[in-house]
Amino acid sequence: MSGMIDQKDINNAAWAACDTFRGVIDPAQYKDYILVMLFLKYISDIWQDHYEAYQEQYGDDDARIRRKLERERFVLPLVKLTEKNEKTGAEVMLDEFPATYYSLYDRRSAANIGELINIVLDHIEESNKTKLEGVFRNIDFNSEANLGKTKDRNRRLKQLLEDFNKPQLNMKPSLVSEDVIGNTYIYLIERFASDSGKKAGEFFTPLKVTELVAKLAGPKPGDRICDPACGSGGLLIQAAKQVGDRNFALFGQESNGSTWALCRMNMFLHSFDSARIEWCDTLNSPLLVENDRLMRFNCVVANPPFSLDKWGAENAESDQYNRFWRGVPPASKGDWAFISHMVETALEKEGRVAVVVPHGVLFRGAAEGRIRQKMIEENLLDAVVGLPGNLFPTTNIPVAILVFDRSREKGGVREDCKDVLFIDASREYLSGKNQNTLSDEHLAKVMETYTARTEVEKYAHVADFAEIKDNDFNLNIPRYVDTFEEEAEIDIDAVQLEIDQLEKELAEVRAKMAEKLKEIQR
Repeated sequence: MSGMIDQKDINNAAWAACDTFRGVIDPAQYKDYILVMLFLKYISDIWQDHYEAYQEQYGDDDARIRRKLERERFVLPLVKLTEKNEKTGAEVMLDEFPATYYSLYDRRSAANIGELINIVLDHIEESNKTKLEGVFRNIDFNSEANLGKTKDRNRRLKQLLEDFNKPQLNMKPSLVSEDVIGNTYIYLIERFASDSGKKAGEFFTPLKVTELVAKLAGPKPGDRICDPACGSGGLLIQAAKQVGDRNFALFGQESNGSTWALCRMNMFLHSFDSARIEWCDTLNSPLLVENDRLMRFNCVVANPPFSLDKWGAENAESDQYNRFWRGVPPASKGDWAFISHMVETALEKEGRVAVVVPHGVLFRGAAEGRIRQKMIEENLLDAVVGLPGNLFPTTNIPVAILVFDRSREKGGVREDCKDVLFIDASREYLSGKNQNTLSDEHLAKVMETYTARTEVEKYAHVADFAEIKDNDFNLNIPRYVDTFEEEAEIDIDAVQLEIDQLEKELAEVRAKMAEKLKEIQR
């Protein structure tokens, strides 16, 4: 194969590799095997590319080449498989090979191929601890429960290794750019989410929703950007793209170990190696701290789990970071707990927050109503954007994006802005068979309206504090954006004429039918 590999070819080849597992294993489960294999192939191709370049320079001096390769972004060490001789006690070398995809491909028919893949991943993780520690901890290529009994498992793994040996999945830097590889990873996550249905929630936010959230957050060069419920990292990637250069720092936290590993690999495949992604529960054990205080960020974005039950309300009163000083949200709904955390980790008088929420966040009362009221009285809320229903594979309910801006606080550059912009974009979407989507035009319209901050009939309304107070701090969008369409008046005379005409035509048809029936001999 010659020339560069394009996005479509690599996407199709990677998706076709899933056929090995499709119908046998749940997509939410086999995605981990595919994405880990994609990552292993990616770092192996780069290693192989550089190895060959050094080989031209140093010939067959393998030791010298390996010394050079120790400075690589990812080090792929030698694997030495040994066995103890029971009689002599001496270690006997059974096999020696580089910890690469290609070594596994050469051994694809081995009876213990699942074990060999695990060994290679362990060696890679051990040799790259600062970057990859824990990333392969949750994946087991030798799992009978996940991949079947030995014979079936070996057949599937052999097929998987052969699928990734296709020319379209050669990810050498000379053949494919890192942007393309990163896009393939996101493409696969999106396809897995579509196939996984309701199980996709923890690792996936639809691409256009992440793009809109990132645009509304408005990250700038030099910003620290955080997603405290980062999933597989799609929202962080989109926020990074909005900056326009590479002058930013990414931070994230994710509670699910497998999803955290996906996010780490996603960052590497997009060359965001310095991104700090922590694995733990943000609400109960925030790990993005410095000097025993929560880290502060210029931009905080998230699509946290909707109305999370048992989120840890029992610990909120004694929270060492005092994040819930406005009130403790109900134990059965963690929405305002995530929002409270995000607002508290945004820089004072500067930070911005954009968060995807279910509509209940806008109007539910009791503790949630009191927290909402306090945030509005503090002049933190900047905009409420209503989106269409059925945008997510996990739920068909409509959602909204809340934008908080701490530069509206006293002393901030926008402290004089006292109103809240409501946008009802719920009726504008591309209808799909299983799921609706947003187009570039829909996103552009929301952003133009958000930037202009003016009234748009049946679409946007700027509400001052008094109006929101009159609505008892209820943010339900129809209270502010009137989308009622009056029905056209019915012309009774015209309708009667149409009925008369139809009856006349019907009578003529019946007469013709009666004539025809007479002609039929019985």
